[in-house]
Amino acid sequence: MKPLEGILVLDFSQFLAGPSAALRLADLGAEVIKVERPDGGDLCRRLYISNLELDGDSTLFHSINRNKKSFSANLKDAVDRKKIETLIQKADVMIENFRPGVMEKLGLDYASVQALNPKIVYASITGYGRTGPWKDKPGQDLLAQSLSGLTWLSGNGEQGPVPMGIAIADLYTGAHCVQGILACLVRRGITGKGGRVEVSLMESILDLQFEVITTHLNDGEKEPNRSQVNNAHAYLGAPYGIYQTQDGHLALAMGDIVQLGALLGCSALNNYLDRKTWFTHRDEIKAILVKHLISGTTKEWLAILEPADIWCAEIMKWADLRKHEGFKVLDFLQEIKRSERVSLQTTRCPIRVDGQILKSEIGAPKIGQHNEEIQKQFNL
Repeated sequence: MKPLEGILVLDFSQFLAGPSAALRLADLGAEVIKVERPDGGDLCRRLYISNLELDGDSTLFHSINRNKKSFSANLKDAVDRKKIETLIQKADVMIENFRPGVMEKLGLDYASVQALNPKIVYASITGYGRTGPWKDKPGQDLLAQSLSGLTWLSGNGEQGPVPMGIAIADLYTGAHCVQGILACLVRRGITGKGGRVEVSLMESILDLQFEVITTHLNDGEKEPNRSQVNNAHAYLGAPYGIYQTQDGHLALAMGDIVQLGALLGCSALNNYLDRKTWFTHRDEIKAILVKHLISGTTKEWLAILEPADIWCAEIMKWADLRKHEGFKVLDFLQEIKRSERVSLQTTRCPIRVDGQILKSEIGAPKIGQHNEEIQKQFNL
């Protein structure tokens, strides 16, 4: 039995952050009903990555809405509206990510929903909160990254701002939403009281930076100082970074520069005995390593460094990763199916419960695919 079996979730959200939260709840055993407009449904159905499409929907939609049911409804239609209200009365969780004010216009704001179901956990996701000058700004990942300061942490010092290559704000916001929902469900189990969870892309992407923002606040409010050479963390000294080798690349995390010099046969590193220089002379040290490490292969360097417990790793591409036993043993891929003709390979839930890997072959639904089933199940 999965831990959230018996929990009913209504997912009114679109795109990534909200649907990713609902996806994780589904992975953990909840029954998730995706409530969509009959005419087009979730806009993510047409949000393409590399123009990949499967059975009329983007592969992004398939991957982030697997393991859910779809109920299509026109919220302005009285009959459909009554069905949705009945579902709300029976639900444990409701997730929405519309801009502030939209749910109020629809009559599905927290106060209205709580009046229908006092025990419900109501989760709202916004871009920048419900108040302030940014409240109506599009809640989009790149915009949140750009406003949050995150883009000044990646890339080398001579570069301009560098965004992360994945929707990091969306996905962290979804994860924070799940944390809030689960916390309220635990409280409800103790007190019987539901609650409201509010998260935003901006707050989540700021929380992601809590370590470096704290340093900024307590270190004279200095701006991040990215290394000019192989930057991997603006606040860490040498050797932290990725280095080219004769046949590939090697990652070096935190380490003792003197020990590293002895192991690698790089005598030039003996000039940096004082640990403080590993940051103050960070670029000099890294430049020495750049010239030295190119003389050997990745495998040769790993054979020296790993037995000495130096924190290092080869740089893999996905094709290499998938062939490695370290990846295979995780059993991290699964096949999901919309029908016998429509299937997709994707990743699984990263959480194990009682030693069980959580997988489900149920693919993303078509718009309104489960209307008849849901109407019978809940007597709508």
